[in-house]
Amino acid sequence: MNYRVTHVTEVRYDALVNLARFNLRLKPVDWSGQTLTGYRLYVSPSPKSIIEESGPFVVNTARLTLDKPTASLSVTSEFFVTVDRALPPVDEQVSSLSDVRSAALADRGLTARDPASYLFASPIAVMTPEIAEWAASRLGGDIDIIAAVSSLMHAIHDEFVYDSKATKADTPPLQAFRAKRGVCQDFAHIMIIALRHAGVPAAYVSGYLRTIPPPGKARLVGADATHAWVNVWCGASLGWIGFDPTNAMLAGNDHIFTAMGRDFSDVSPLDGVFIGGGGQRMKVSVEVTPLDS
Repeated sequence: MNYRVTHVTEVRYDALVNLARFNLRLKPVDWSGQTLTGYRLYVSPSPKSIIEESGPFVVNTARLTLDKPTASLSVTSEFFVTVDRALPPVDEQVSSLSDVRSAALADRGLTARDPASYLFASPIAVMTPEIAEWAASRLGGDIDIIAAVSSLMHAIHDEFVYDSKATKADTPPLQAFRAKRGVCQDFAHIMIIALRHAGVPAAYVSGYLRTIPPPGKARLVGADATHAWVNVWCGASLGWIGFDPTNAMLAGNDHIFTAMGRDFSDVSPLDGVFIGGGGQRMKVSVEVTPLDS
């Protein structure tokens, strides 16, 4: 499946900003089953500099500096990507949950794609016994890793309500867990915390999801949004597999991978600091356009 993705961020400040530095994490990384075929970044006002770098996790970062007074910022990221992601073969030998735990602890790799970085607590996905206890019955025993993670994924989907007004970007995962309400970011963090408590490497994925309108309805431009799901390391033979607890499905050809980190703080599309400005208002619009139809 071929896509064009346009991600527009507009920020308005209450007073002039005299100096600003931002991190943009909008350019998709190279990832299995996905090929980036074109990328463009437009910034207004024109920045003093844009420095591109990678890491420390599976993320492309553009460091942006503004050094002239401005009351607004507009960032448009546009890219073209081909997604041809194979789902795990059902007839392949799958490692058990306990085997994955042991293999993750024995793995000595320290790159951003190795399991070690995603075994322990992180700034947002802190260890939370209450979440671990809730998930324990689904992550016990010696069942295969895909069955165990799928059980947890379906539990989140079935027991939690998607409610865009229930949480904010900085809502702690435990608060969303207790309310049993939230959005994809909350569900991903809850799933990550549960898996790490069980000794299973789990990472936060930032990306996009193609949405399909109801029959007879036109697809609305800008109705799409950024999406989040969980990458789970399922042993050396299968590697990383994406699980989407918001939709109770494996990440397939409708999922467009941007970046992977320990939690949202590692892959946030835009963050930074500025001098002046007072308050700010941000508007984000995303359009995911399939090019094959």
